[in-house]
Amino acid sequence: MGTLKNHVQLIGNVGQDPTMTTLENGKVLTRFSLATNEHFKNSKGEKQSETDWHHMVAWGKVASIIGKHVGKGHRIAIEGKLKTRSYETEQSEKRTITEIVVNEVLLLDTRNNTAKIDH
Repeated sequence: MGTLKNHVQLIGNVGQDPTMTTLENGKVLTRFSLATNEHFKNSKGEKQSETDWHHMVAWGKVASIIGKHVGKGHRIAIEGKLKTRSYETEQSEKRTITEIVVNEVLLLDTRNNTAKIDH
């Protein structure tokens, strides 16, 4: 059990065009949402589908690639880790959000090719 770590792997569809920002210190940050779907049969044997939405954050080279080559609806695979942070809204309400910090991305929608990008 000592080798277990905070590790997430997902395959899904990008929910909206990623938002890429270059910070004052020159670091590149890209944010986007990823939808994953689960298909199963309920107790009556009827096919069901359930969609989960994930908040994604990427930095540096991976952020640049995602910002330039990934758009709404694209199918991608990611590897990363969970990160929870707190922030305050403009109305002074405290919020907590769990995001996935992307370390690697595999572009699954490139024509007859896949491209793997990592930190």
